[in-house]
Amino acid sequence: MTSETTAIGRPIRVEVYADLACPWCRLGTHRFHRAVEEFGGAAELVHLPYQLAADAPQEARPLMEAMTEMFGREQAALMTSGMTELGAKEGVEYRFDRAVAVNTFAAHRLLWFALREHGAGTQATLATALYESHFRDGGDLGDHAVLSDAAARAGVQGAGEFLASAEGVTEVREQVAAARASGITAVPTFVFPGAEPLSGSPDTATLLAALRRSSSMSPGHEPRPAATALDPAARPAVESLDPVSRSAATTRTGSRGSREEA
Repeated sequence: MTSETTAIGRPIRVEVYADLACPWCRLGTHRFHRAVEEFGGAAELVHLPYQLAADAPQEARPLMEAMTEMFGREQAALMTSGMTELGAKEGVEYRFDRAVAVNTFAAHRLLWFALREHGAGTQATLATALYESHFRDGGDLGDHAVLSDAAARAGVQGAGEFLASAEGVTEVREQVAAARASGITAVPTFVFPGAEPLSGSPDTATLLAALRRSSSMSPGHEPRPAATALDPAARPAVESLDPVSRSAATTRTGSRGSREEA
């Protein structure tokens, strides 16, 4: 975010529904921050929770092991190598050989806490730290020590005490339920002020265009809740490489292999 203000006199508030176990969410938020740099105005990204599988196990296991069981060794390698190559072209490092599959609820609670205590800027910094921990460093996002370490690096104080409490549990569960109730079926989904949501990790140019449209809007506009997701055929071929999430959710696969709710 820059220090400049937009035409409406305040930062553009953009919301993103995302799951920290989703590699497309990692790439999508990276593209958003690149778009803000090109935009040259002030914008903030607010991370809202979405769980591809709320009942995913709390115990971590190697991601590639789980993917091999689900898809077979060859297909798992093909899926992850393609995502790794795409990320490398855009400056995002994926190390699926290190990554672990685990329930992401605790990490979403921590993001909720960061937003409440420190605001959108610090929350966005924390989100990047959590994505890097999961996809680059092999961090267990269900481990409070791992989460607290990411929080400290992002400037979020008191994470350990917060995670040990029950604070935020009800609120985050309600936000996850509200996302599904409003029609969110694909992640990431970006919601710009007064505009239709953008789903499926839109590219940087698309996000930049959305920021420019939002900058010309009059005061008083707020992000509209998403009523429907975009046509699944327009989404990336793989929205989540987390096999725990994919196996726990009921899905069907279209001609391009995109994931959608059944």
